[in-house]
Amino acid sequence: MAEGEEKNGILDSMPVFAKELIAGGVTGGIAKTAVAPLERIKILFQTRRDEFKRIGLVGSINKIGKTEGLMGFYRGNGASVARIVPYAALHYMAYEEYRRWIIFGFPDTTRGPLLDLVAGSFAGGTAVLFTYPLDLVRTKLAYQVVGSAKAQAKAVTIPMEQFLYRGITDCFSRTYRESGFRGLYRGVAPSLYGIFPYAGLKFYFYEEMKRHVPAEHKKDISLKLVCGSVAGLLGQTLTYPLDVVRRQMQVERLYAAAKEETVRRGTMQTLVKIAREEGWKQLFSGLSINYLKVVPSVAIGFTVYDVMKLHLRVPSREETEAEDRTTRKRNTLS
Repeated sequence: MAEGEEKNGILDSMPVFAKELIAGGVTGGIAKTAVAPLERIKILFQTRRDEFKRIGLVGSINKIGKTEGLMGFYRGNGASVARIVPYAALHYMAYEEYRRWIIFGFPDTTRGPLLDLVAGSFAGGTAVLFTYPLDLVRTKLAYQVVGSAKAQAKAVTIPMEQFLYRGITDCFSRTYRESGFRGLYRGVAPSLYGIFPYAGLKFYFYEEMKRHVPAEHKKDISLKLVCGSVAGLLGQTLTYPLDVVRRQMQVERLYAAAKEETVRRGTMQTLVKIAREEGWKQLFSGLSINYLKVVPSVAIGFTVYDVMKLHLRVPSREETEAEDRTTRKRNTLS
């Protein structure tokens, strides 16, 4: 009994933003791991590994399973989880904080989807800037294709000891040695171009759809999952080409060296060159897999986040805003 009361006391004394960080981080880690196999195949499709695009989704699953085993589906997932935990934590927390700052900084602001669009966009940009190097490392590790237990890569024809990364730390250190700090942020521009509209639209569509849910079903988790899944699908479709550009910029050094091509420089140059040389369909390569990934990812994410907020006793948005108004009024009077 005393132990339970002590635990509740710690939770009650914990700041709301800290609870949001924890809830968001746990949510991100679980959701990302659940869809890691599809994420690996999507990255291989995006980065023009012709042997995977040619054989399709089922063929790719069989190929990875035969050549790399079960763990092949999770190649790069360690870096992915290491990135998504702080990313999701910052994203959820920053969204709530930006939303509160806008409301109290601009009291006449209408509470509605437009507010969520702005808060979600800035929250996404903030999270990307803080965690982008981990996304770069995750992509480089996922790009590597091991052909057998002897760890020989068959997709790249140059000496693989020069490019085969042994893990997260090795990839970090070698990228920094070769390209410096700027190398760790290679491809960040299309990430920001993509995350601002994607994160904003995701929250916009989600809140707009919830407005049309009858009051008696507002707390129905299944309807929340449907709203979130549709919002994620719409946002992802509208911004997906920038995700393809980002992935290709992240791995272009490996690909260019193997094919003896000139390294592509900027976001727009990469976008135009992909469309001209490979066709506009390449800008949506892997989108069907991403649809399969987004729905369960969003569903799991919303469910885990709600459960975590319940266990961490995170107050409702209305309660937090009321408490903030009281605190600000007290500070003004004093």
